[in-house]
Amino acid sequence: MAEYKIQKIFQQNWESFCASSAPFPVQEKAAHAIMNCKTGSLGFSVSRCQDCGHIEIHNNSCRNRNCPNCQAVQNEIWVDKRREEVIDSPYFHVVFTLPHELNPLLYCNQTLLYSLFHKCCSQTLLDLSQNPKYLGAVPGIIQVLHTWNQELSYHVHMHCIVSGGGLTKNRQVKTSKGTFFIPVRVLREKFKGKYLSLLEEYYRCGKLVFSASCEKLRNPYEWKEFKDLLYGKDWCPFIKETFRGFGNALEYLGRYTHKIAISNSRILSVTDSETTFSARAKNPGGHRRQISLKNEEFIRRFLMHVLPHGFQRIRYYGFLNNRMKSKNLKLIFKLQGYQRFKRRYQDLSIAELLKAVWNFDIRVCPECGCMNMKHLGRVYAKPR
Repeated sequence: MAEYKIQKIFQQNWESFCASSAPFPVQEKAAHAIMNCKTGSLGFSVSRCQDCGHIEIHNNSCRNRNCPNCQAVQNEIWVDKRREEVIDSPYFHVVFTLPHELNPLLYCNQTLLYSLFHKCCSQTLLDLSQNPKYLGAVPGIIQVLHTWNQELSYHVHMHCIVSGGGLTKNRQVKTSKGTFFIPVRVLREKFKGKYLSLLEEYYRCGKLVFSASCEKLRNPYEWKEFKDLLYGKDWCPFIKETFRGFGNALEYLGRYTHKIAISNSRILSVTDSETTFSARAKNPGGHRRQISLKNEEFIRRFLMHVLPHGFQRIRYYGFLNNRMKSKNLKLIFKLQGYQRFKRRYQDLSIAELLKAVWNFDIRVCPECGCMNMKHLGRVYAKPR
């Protein structure tokens, strides 16, 4: 079996981590999935060459969305589905970041406040986009929540891919001229106002939970001081990238959608006590950094980014909202006169997808080289 570095860290240090920590059930489930992925504990599939009789056994993957070994195929399928939703317009990558002072409150109210984050980002973009002073149309928006930075610390931010074109009130298509159409200062103030207004409403309605790290916020005076601090902060949305050719957005999407906090490729070394991994330079043009953490601390940071059960990290708004997406896209393509992109892998089996994307053909027998491996079936087992 190939060595999966993050899996090794969990396998060798999970018991010692649990001895001093109490992970949430969803975190424990993710950890066990990672530890059992492709080990045979989850079952296996069997293939046999019809020419030479060679038998291949492939251990099942866990398919957990937090597992670093299971995202590649799902990412390709997801990006392929999005191909047929790209319209002829510029695309922009907008990033919203919440102030770190909110971190303790966010972590103990994840489902509530992550959902609020999605809501405020989308409403800010949609409200301003529909203003004739800016775009005067409803764009398509794909939002992806991330909760980490390069050090695996808690850093809650939202990646938004926004089309520079959309549908007007009279159901016509209008597009921007190639630069982002909303001033950043306007975006910042609108977003800050929305988030803090609804956060205050949640406080008054008693919806917020306060852990030990933010217990003092139960006091109305402390809450007011906290809110004033947040209003005084510089909330910094920024335009990370503009896609001059609208097709470029397709490949770019894949970098953010099924990404997890850290991949195996960033792990440089794992010892009995310590994990070392690489990180981007803090300043543009600088050298990559090396960060070393105790193995238990690495696991703690990794599990901070396991989202609540069933939480939708990727959400769609504007003309891409799930209820009206098909009708909206059909109208836009009709008005634009064409649809530039089609799906590539829609009718392919997994074997055909592996061949098309990675040039790896599981139908070829590794023993005799004949293209006659036949899948005989799967044997399933519950994780230990």
